[in-house]
Amino acid sequence: MKNKKINIHFLGAAGTVTGSKYLVDTGDRKILIDCGLFQGLKELRLKNWEYPPVNVGDIDAVLLTHGHMDHTGYLPRLVKQGFNGPIYGTNPTLDIAKIILNDSAKIQEQEAERANKEGYSKHSPAEPLYDLKDVEKTIPHFKGIPQSQWIPLFDGIRARFQYNGHILGATYIELDVHGKRFVFSGDIGRTNDLLLYPPLKPKKADVLFIESTYGGRFHPDEIEALPHIEKLVNDTINRDGSLFVPSFSVERAQLMMLIFWKLLKEKKIPRVQMIMDSPMGANVLELFHRTRDWHRLEDNECDEMCSHFTVVSSYRETMEIRTDNKPKIVIAGSGMLTGGRMLNYLETQAQNPNNTLLFVGYQAEGTRGRKLLEGEKELKVYGKWVPFKMQVAEIEGLSAHADHAELMDWMDSIKNKPERIFIIHGEKESAEALQKGIKETYGWDAEIPQLYTIEEIE
Repeated sequence: MKNKKINIHFLGAAGTVTGSKYLVDTGDRKILIDCGLFQGLKELRLKNWEYPPVNVGDIDAVLLTHGHMDHTGYLPRLVKQGFNGPIYGTNPTLDIAKIILNDSAKIQEQEAERANKEGYSKHSPAEPLYDLKDVEKTIPHFKGIPQSQWIPLFDGIRARFQYNGHILGATYIELDVHGKRFVFSGDIGRTNDLLLYPPLKPKKADVLFIESTYGGRFHPDEIEALPHIEKLVNDTINRDGSLFVPSFSVERAQLMMLIFWKLLKEKKIPRVQMIMDSPMGANVLELFHRTRDWHRLEDNECDEMCSHFTVVSSYRETMEIRTDNKPKIVIAGSGMLTGGRMLNYLETQAQNPNNTLLFVGYQAEGTRGRKLLEGEKELKVYGKWVPFKMQVAEIEGLSAHADHAELMDWMDSIKNKPERIFIIHGEKESAEALQKGIKETYGWDAEIPQLYTIEEIE
């Protein structure tokens, strides 16, 4: 290993906030950290259809920080392109990845079928990026590993997955390559989360990869968000409208259920029908029961919370509920309106000015969610333009991502000065704000790599 160089290929979430993929090429081994799908801007989404600029068949292993789509959603394509190695992650991460990939494949198959039937796709025929058969071929590669234990991967290379908050199973990854420590932050969670414990912190990092989703931005506490949500619910119901919450099916949907349940129990909001329309979210609720060590919820709390919600599983139920104009609260995917059941509701409800659309998570550039937040008055749903007249609200305090102060705090236990710091998983302004913060706080220089660049590490 002496005098050998390690090459890092930035294959995603570099200069952007989506599509996390980082290839560590030691010369002898090639290890991919995360394997996410590009979302948001069309120019990024189109990259999902391209082959990565590396030989996929040469990749020896994939290590997953957590189960979200922008960190796992490309796995079936990778397998389709010739990857044949193990895919490592914590057991909850792999369970979530299974749920997300199956759901994603099913939605893609349905959308392709609908596009072909209604003729609104430019492609003939429209095809899914991957289907359920591709997911079936991917799952056997999954290998669950315990958190906080060093796992030998190859000769002189080992990895450790450390609790990171954010969602069930989420970790940051420490990768030791012949004594040099690479730390991949993944998505860092909140210090005071209603559902999850605070993230652990790395104590050593020779080369640090740090996410910057909320660089330069500060969240209020989740507790402070509750009065705002209470007011939004009451205002909406009082004007005979419904509250629609686009939500990621993992952690955020369960957090919103917890908040609405608490407000109802305390008689702060009226008793209206509360709906959680996400088969994936329902599966994740079951996962909460099986992963007591990963979250704060007691089993009885989980059961009582669920008893107050109508959990929709079938597409037919969705189509029936979406035309019902009685006041209600609906939580449905997807969190950025890039797909999912929420689009079915907006297709029929977007023109009602009494309704409220409440965003409770990050909206990436180019997504329908970002466009509506920025004031767009039309919404493209299944090839048709729908006038958008709903009230729009955003509550940032509920983000599952650490804010600027929490990102800075996450690094404060690193005892050595890192040789290299790469700021990833953030839009330009956020990445630059974090770069400035790191320099001012720690005196460390940090770099902002761009997509498809290769960096050499001594």
